[in-house]
Amino acid sequence: QVQLVESGGGLVQAGGSLRLSCAASGGTFSSYVMGWFRRAPGKSREFVAAISVNGGDPKSADSVKGRFTISRDNAKNTVYLQMNSLKSEDTAVYYCVAGVADTMSTMTLSYEYDYWGQGTQVTVSS
Repeated sequence: QVQLVESGGGLVQAGGSLRLSCAASGGTFSSYVMGWFRRAPGKSREFVAAISVNGGDPKSADSVKGRFTISRDNAKNTVYLQMNSLKSEDTAVYYCVAGVADTMSTMTLSYEYDYWGQGTQVTVSS
């Protein structure tokens, strides 16, 4: 059983930056594809970014491409989401996720992930 704990959320002005962290425990971190989803008020859950087990082949949603960067440190059992040039539409609860996959050909759908964190709130003021 993998436990995921997010941190780093908060209130930031539009154009600002935040870095989210997700610490994993209870499993072999380096064997999991890691990712981030978000849910904005009144909207459905949305894929944000994912990264393969060895840190390669990162992918991100078109809405955040060029502004958000996902990375991982297998030695620290931690995945990060660096968020730059934040916009009001980025306001959401951000969830860290972990899943098992042989390929990164998908890994953008919520059902592909087995473990979810509790979420951290990100609020961007305009």
